[in-house]
Amino acid sequence: MNVPVSFEFFPPKTPDGVEKLRATRQALYRHQPEFCSVTFGAGGSTQEGTFQTVKEILGEGVAAACHFSCVGATKSTVRQQLAVLQAMGVKRIVALRGDLPSGYGMGGEFHYASDLVAFIRSETGAAFHIEVAAYPEIHPQSKSADADLKAFAAKVKAGANSAITQYFFNADAYFRFVDDASRLGADVPVVPGIMPITSSTQLMRFSDACGAEIPRWIRLRLQGFGDDTASIKSFGLDVITDLCVQLCTAGVPGIHFYTMNQAAATTEILRRLTPL
Repeated sequence: MNVPVSFEFFPPKTPDGVEKLRATRQALYRHQPEFCSVTFGAGGSTQEGTFQTVKEILGEGVAAACHFSCVGATKSTVRQQLAVLQAMGVKRIVALRGDLPSGYGMGGEFHYASDLVAFIRSETGAAFHIEVAAYPEIHPQSKSADADLKAFAAKVKAGANSAITQYFFNADAYFRFVDDASRLGADVPVVPGIMPITSSTQLMRFSDACGAEIPRWIRLRLQGFGDDTASIKSFGLDVITDLCVQLCTAGVPGIHFYTMNQAAATTEILRRLTPL
């Protein structure tokens, strides 16, 4: 496949999880990712694990992108964290507002991801390639589709280099978002985020939380499989491969896989896409 790929991981919470993620990364490195990103917990709750995982990826000779959320942060703490990342050799940041921890007020000196992007640019110049989030099906907390597009355009104007989308299953939503953003002058590469389907209950839970739409036909097919894990995985591979074929054929700038720290599904999808 000629389209660049990248992979997202989350920082493991146990020694066993650390070892499993190392094995997952080695399996996925065979696909020569452009970079691997590591998530940041609500309110920066996983910062130590995030930075440690990023450090390991860099040590394995692969470019690493560190997620960076600004909820509750001050300019002073962000400045210190940016210095740590620069010293580590990080060249890429995924700049996010971030989720509010349960029972947590907004607080901090940054209210929007665009504020964080502007601050990173003012502090570090062009030291980092800054990725931001994009929502083809509209951020669940956005007042309207128009407001969401304007928020995205503000992040680009503040200095974002490119974007990664929330996962989706409707390619038309992605194409429409890219066209609409471009008309607002937000003309940066928008890389589609892809979530392999391996568990229907997990997918339903994630999608309800993040606002990603599961098309009715997919939802009903998954429900029809019940607890038949093998059928769910087989169906999921077909659905996601077809989605990736549509995107790659249209010339997307890359594919970003939300791996959930697992290699099998992503590896099989990429194997099927090899002829492209």
